[in-house]
Formats: sequence, C-alpha cells, structure tokens
Amino acid sequence: MSTPPPPPLRVAALLLCYLCLSLLLRLASSEPDADKAALLAADGARVVALHLPGLGLSGAVPAGTLGRLTALQLLSLRSNNLSGPFPADLLRLPSLTGLHLHRNAFSGALPPGLAGLAGLQVLDLSFNVFDGGIPPELANLTSLVALNLSNNSLSGRVPDLGLPALRFLNLSNNHLDGPLPPSLVRFADASFAGNNLTRPLALAPPVVLPPPSSGLAPPSAASARRRVRLSEAAILAIAVGGCVVVFALAAVLLLAFCNRDGRDDETGSDGVVVGKGGGEKKGRESPESKAVIGKAGDGNRMVFFEGPSLAFDLEDLLRASAEVLGKGAFGTAYRAVLEDATTVVVKRLKEVNAGRRDFEQQMELVGRIRHDNVVELRAYYYSKDEKLLVYDYYSRGSVSNMLHGRRGEDRTPLDWETRLKIALGAARGVAHIHTENNGRFVHGNIKASNVFMNKHEYGCISDLGLASLMNPIMARSRSLGYCAPEVADTRKASQSSDVYSFGVFILELLTGKSPVQITGGGNEVVHLVRWVQSVVREEWTAEVFDGELLRYPNIEEEMVEMLQIAMACVSRTPERRPKMADVVTTIEEVRRSDTGTRPSTEASTPAAMEAAQNRAESSSAAQER
Repeated sequence: MSTPPPPPLRVAALLLCYLCLSLLLRLASSEPDADKAALLAADGARVVALHLPGLGLSGAVPAGTLGRLTALQLLSLRSNNLSGPFPADLLRLPSLTGLHLHRNAFSGALPPGLAGLAGLQVLDLSFNVFDGGIPPELANLTSLVALNLSNNSLSGRVPDLGLPALRFLNLSNNHLDGPLPPSLVRFADASFAGNNLTRPLALAPPVVLPPPSSGLAPPSAASARRRVRLSEAAILAIAVGGCVVVFALAAVLLLAFCNRDGRDDETGSDGVVVGKGGGEKKGRESPESKAVIGKAGDGNRMVFFEGPSLAFDLEDLLRASAEVLGKGAFGTAYRAVLEDATTVVVKRLKEVNAGRRDFEQQMELVGRIRHDNVVELRAYYYSKDEKLLVYDYYSRGSVSNMLHGRRGEDRTPLDWETRLKIALGAARGVAHIHTENNGRFVHGNIKASNVFMNKHEYGCISDLGLASLMNPIMARSRSLGYCAPEVADTRKASQSSDVYSFGVFILELLTGKSPVQITGGGNEVVHLVRWVQSVVREEWTAEVFDGELLRYPNIEEEMVEMLQIAMACVSRTPERRPKMADVVTTIEEVRRSDTGTRPSTEASTPAAMEAAQNRAESSSAAQER
C-alpha cells in the first residue's frame, strides 16, 4: 500500500490543475489575445478566484504557493482538514476581497497583518481552533461586509472595530469577555452567544439556512476525507496528464471560437443558457430567457432571471452566512452574504399549494417584471420539499421596521417628505403590477413589511405574485389588518383588495400605528381602519397623525389629502375604491402642491383640522351608504 502524498504536493497539484482549467476557460472566452498570453505568466497573476472546498485537503498550506497568485480576489478552502497557523502567504494578496477558511483546523493567533488586506469584504474563519485575542487592527478593514469568527477559542475583550460597512457579524461560541463595544450593539444577541460578555445574551445558536431535505446539500468534509487516497506518482500523473488534455482541448475550443461569430445563442450541455455577450452576462439573459445552474434534466435547479450577474449555486446559497430578517405570511426571509460578498435576501416559502408547473409559470411572470418601484426576483429554486426565492437586499430594511422599530433616543424618525415618497413609489409599483399579464396581475400581500426604499428613497414593493400559490387560510391569518372585507368570504385576492391593503398602508404611514393592535392586557383588538373611521365620525383630532410628524411645519394640508386618499381606498364596497393608477395621480398632485404659499403651522392647524373633519366625515358617510 502506498503512503499518502505530503500535503504540499496535494495542494500544489490542485493549483496546477486549476491554472490549466483557468487557461481553458480564458481561451474559450472573447477576451483579446494579449490577455490570454498574460495568463501564461509563471506566477499565475491572472487567476482571480480559487475554489477548493471539501476536497479532504490536510496539513499546512505550503508557503510560496497561494502567495504567487497576486491578482487573487476570492479564495475558498472551506470544509477541509487544513491545519497549522494562519497561512502567511495570504497576507501577500493585495487584491483579496473574499477569504473563506471556515471548517478547518487552523490554530494559533490571528495575525495583525490581516489589516493589510484593505479590500477585504468577507472574512470567514469560523469553526477552526484560533486562539488569543481579536486583533484591534481589524478596524482598518473598512470595506468589510461580513465577519465570522465563531466557534474558535478566541479570548479577551472585543475591540471597538467600528467597520461602518459591516452587515453580518458572528463572534459566537468563543471565550470572549468584558463589555460589548458601542459600535457592535446594533447586532443581534445571537452574534455574541456562547461568550461571557456583559450584555445580556439570548443563548440561541447563530441562524443559518438549514440544508434542504431534497438531498442537494453538499457532502461533508468528513465524507470527502473518506475518499481513496492516491499515490504521489498518481497525483503528478493526473496533474500533468490533465494539463496535456486541457491544452489539446483549448486548441480545439480556440479554433471553434474563431468560427462562432454570428451564430445564434446556444445552450451548453450542462444546462447553462449561454447568450451573446460572453462572460460578462454569465447568468443573465433577456427577460424572456434565463440561466439555469444544475444538471440538465435533474428537475431541481436554480433559475436566474435578468439582472446583476449572480454567480452562485444552491450549495453556495446554503453555506452562506445568513441571519433571519423576519417571518411573514408566506415564509421566512434571510439575509445571506455569499462568498464574493454579494448580499441577497433569500425567502424560504412554506404552505405552497401549487405544483411545479403552476409555480414555475408564476415565477416566469414575476421574473419578467422590471420597474424602479418593484423589488425584482433574481432567482428561484423549486423541489418537492424546498422552495426558495432570491431578491436584492435593501440595507435600510422594510418600512414596517422603520415605523415600528425601536423608538429610543437614537431612533431616526421618518420625516413627512420621506413618507410621502415611500407612498408614491409603492403606489407606482402596485399600479405597474396591475398592468402585467394583460392587466390581470394581483399582488395579494401588500403590507408595510413588504415595502422597502430604493436608492432614491421611494417605496419599492416586494413579494408580488405569491398569494395565488399559497394556502389562502394561512396567508390571511398572518396578514390581519390588511385584508379587504370581501377576501374573508371569497378567500381570493383581487386588484380591488390590493387597493384596500394599500389604503391601510397609507394609514400606517400617517398614524405610525400598526394595522392591528392588542390592548386591554391582551383582551381587546383594535383595527386601525375602524379606529380612524370612528375618530373621523366622532371628533376629529390631531391625535390621528403620528406624533413624530407634528414637529414638521406646513404639512397639514398634505396629510389631510393623503388621509382622504386612504379613506377612499379602504371603502368596504370594492366598487367604490379607486384604481391604483388614479391613486398614483392623486398622490403626485399632493406632492406638486405649492408649499411656499401655505401659512405657518400655528395659523393653519385649526382651519386645516376643521376642513379635514368636514371632508373626512363626508367620505365616511359615503362609505356607510
């Protein structure tokens, strides 16, 4: 029986194969010949990503190997059995943006030299045996988006890192103690569980996306290590022989590439749709097409729609650092940071009533919708036991969180102009949705937790098109306060019921109150719509409006006009509700009003309130008829 080859040879052989494969891919691309020649440099300076996960690699990372890949941006050695101190080679990679060494056996102290990787965005060193303190020099990694040091043996106090770009942090299950620094109190308790920090902690384990039950989860490192070991000669033979084959194939591909101009788009044998435009549009196509990652015909595949290039598969998604954003009527939403630092929102659906064909047809409709005020569906995954949707991530969270989150001294309230822009943007989004599918498309789940702010601070509507796929009873029970009265009888959403839900959303923006509130020690339920209608009928007061809005002058008329729009939308009679296109027009007129001609707050408040009472009472009386 031959003895296993030393670890440096195993890693070096894999690196050699990787460089050959990189050359093959580059030759098959549309890049200029000068770039192709640059890849032939002995130091491999053109390699920008290296993935070697779960290959059973063991021992220390040999010096003088990875450090030669000076253009490397992404390195993943996760889920192996690599050991020894932090590889010093990695500190000589100035372009590195993503470093994934989790689930190995690295030990020793974390080097302060990590601070020299100025462009680093994702650092995952979890599930190793690192000890000592967290280097305060990590505060210099100002581009860092995700930091995971969980499940090590780190000790001492947590330094005040600052890190303004940081979105994901996990320091759980170490030996850290002392007070939690002020810059990190914004992170959930689960980020610090299993330590001896002075802040009270919920001893829950860090939240991750659990693997699907469909058996698509990648093999564990333990199973990978059980593979048959090859002799030193066999590894060298495979590496050299593989390169010979690769170069031969490269010549054939290069010849074919020179003759492929002008051809129509083709579909590769691996099930990936390849469109015109080469590598820049990997995973992207026209609105009518999509890229599929997975084996052709396997029936369980990740489907990507047009949008920013997303290069990941189901394995990457399930292994991503993730945390729960919230649980809603249709499932649980997670924020996931992928290996290349891309942050996405993954929604895991539950109570799906539709079969595969209906589900995919609906996703095709949703995936084609493109609008500035609609959160676009980037990808989806369907199997018998698992349904996942992938959306863009909005860092400020939902409007529900902005309205009903913490109201302490550090809270930044939503001013009136922002609320008006949120309402207008969301109205435009819903109005556009209603034009889709020949004017028959219904959202079915409009609420504040499904509205976000785009980069221009206008509202952006999410979760469209899911209502028809879900269990209607469960969905309605989890959207209390937003459902139109007729939905309780028909159990079917319509464009008119969308208008009702949008009216509730406007009332939420105006009052700062939730659609349903529990009072009287849990014995009384107050519905926002009924409360506003009763106040309008009985005694109009300024208490209807959110107290956080009363500090802003000269907005009374606009608030009153928006209240009228909301009252019309929540009419009990569907036929009396306006169309969403008309709602958009009316809100645009409110925003165009000349604020410079309005009197001061003190002078206008009584008159505005009196006029509002008269108009609102008329609207309320009309609804009752």
